Amino acid sequence: MTRLVLAGGGPRAVMLLERLLARLEGSTHPDAPIEIVLVDPHPVGAGRIWRRAQSPLLKLNSMARDVTVFTDSSCTIEGPVRPGPSLIGWLERWREGDLPDVEIDESVRDEALTLAGDGFPTRRLHSHYLDWFARTTIASAPAGVSITVERAVVAGVREAGDGRVVALSDGRELDADVVVYALGHSSRRPDAPSRALADAASAHGLVYVPPAFTADADLSALTPGADVIVRGMGLAAVDLVVLLTQGRGGRFSDGPDGLVYAPSGREPRLHLGSRRGVPYRSKVSSAIRGETPVREVLTPRAIAELVARPEPLDFERDAWPLIAAELLHGHYRELFTGHPERVAGTWPAFRSVLRAHRWDDPALRDRIAEVVPDPRDRFDVQSLDTPLAGEDFASADAVHERLLAHIRDDLDARTSPDRSASQGVWLAVLLSFMALAEVPAERWNARSRAVSLPTRWHTFFSYVASGPPAHRLDELLALADAGIVRFLGPEIDVRVDAERGFVASSRRVPGDVAARSLVDAWLPAASAADSDDAALRELAHVHGTELSVTDGEYTGALGRIVVDADGRVVRGDGSTHETLFGIGPFTSAPEGGAFTRPEADSLSLRQTDRVAGAVASAVAAARHRDTAVARV
Repeated sequence: MTRLVLAGGGPRAVMLLERLLARLEGSTHPDAPIEIVLVDPHPVGAGRIWRRAQSPLLKLNSMARDVTVFTDSSCTIEGPVRPGPSLIGWLERWREGDLPDVEIDESVRDEALTLAGDGFPTRRLHSHYLDWFARTTIASAPAGVSITVERAVVAGVREAGDGRVVALSDGRELDADVVVYALGHSSRRPDAPSRALADAASAHGLVYVPPAFTADADLSALTPGADVIVRGMGLAAVDLVVLLTQGRGGRFSDGPDGLVYAPSGREPRLHLGSRRGVPYRSKVSSAIRGETPVREVLTPRAIAELVARPEPLDFERDAWPLIAAELLHGHYRELFTGHPERVAGTWPAFRSVLRAHRWDDPALRDRIAEVVPDPRDRFDVQSLDTPLAGEDFASADAVHERLLAHIRDDLDARTSPDRSASQGVWLAVLLSFMALAEVPAERWNARSRAVSLPTRWHTFFSYVASGPPAHRLDELLALADAGIVRFLGPEIDVRVDAERGFVASSRRVPGDVAARSLVDAWLPAASAADSDDAALRELAHVHGTELSVTDGEYTGALGRIVVDADGRVVRGDGSTHETLFGIGPFTSAPEGGAFTRPEADSLSLRQTDRVAGAVASAVAAARHRDTAVARV
């Protein structure tokens, strides 16, 4: 028997399993059986992040119609396409009685019956979809392939003859011919700043909650009525606010002037700040009215020209101007073709204007003002990125009120049907993300690989394209009205004072805020070298190598494991393991996420299918070797 062990059982691992089984269909034989073992302590399908055992208040930040785990006709892949339903398609089938094997528990049954395609599902409901996907995938195994699940953690892997031995956390060991690390986001050991804050908290009797997946963070020490400084205003911060308000018994209701929050009395007072000082942009709910969005600037030809340049590419110099221009095209294409009554001129004429000017050329702003009468219809990339840039505030109340106005304007821009140009920008960001993923990693200079791409670009992408549902920002406004949330503003610095505790301040806002508790509300950066998963650390330091980059201007380590384009782990000497693979955010491959949008030819599915092809080849080679040995 040939055995493949998958370290991981969440969406990424099961999507890889589905692609692998699609490749194995018709190529197996009962006399040469294959066993596939998925190892994960959490439920297979949902895994840790999407497991059912978490607060029913936590949601996806994707609409039900925008979530799928299946390949479709848009996928440019070598493996067989095996379509399946999106999350909303799966729910519709369940409602019609077509999925008798799906039992949705009472805690989400009402949601399952009423959720629309443009609604945002809870993680609990999503876990049912992923559970069904895992069960149907396992059931699709062809003859000669058996699949088992081990509720454990891979503790380590060692070489043994022609294969490997996989050690499990419960002390058992599995012989394996091929091993794949197929993990999603894992926690990491505290970095130096987090350790320093934890030590200071311990020394002064303070409470510090370090970066973590919010559902797993211990928030019990954040006491009712206490002031809490929260650094970060992305999705983790939104989840934190939910758990500390509704999660403690508070209730939202509709009032004559909007949403109203009724406190339970168990909430702390939350003081939110970050580098930008504003929350991630709301998810866009408007629909495109004009021409179909396309890549106007970051075209395949433009990408090919970038790749062909003799010198290493620099993100800020070579890519950011093209991204910014793409966003301008996305906005104004939709404005001119979807709302022609609001502009003077035609899209072809204005496209020529955009192409004749650099994205930040002051002359371009003048030309825009000439043909776009309403300032609300004008788009500025820098204002999107840093909306508080250049602003100083007279008081803490002034910055708080400025944030409330910003959130209201963002909600209007990204949810009003007549402001669908925001959807054009959103799609332009998505198309830009896919375009840059086509540039081989080794073409970038060291600083771009270590800083600009993983931090500057990916953070910008998340801020613009992967923000919270609009109702979460409505809730922030209601919480501010109720005195539960205060906004600190941009460029927040936190220090520890022996008498006052944690002290947050901004050079652009007078005064400061002191609190006995601090929460760093963001996910830990993906890292295998510093992971709290011992097997990932072993993979980085023993079997493979940590991705490090260097040139004449910058040297840095990224914490990720080097893999080739097929997911094979690369040794320190540059050679590849033929039977050891990695797929996920802990690798050097471009991060495309796990599940994805339908009909998007997503990077996620293309990567997964390619790695599955290489794994299938490794399994076939091992099976051939095992068969030859058996004959001898």
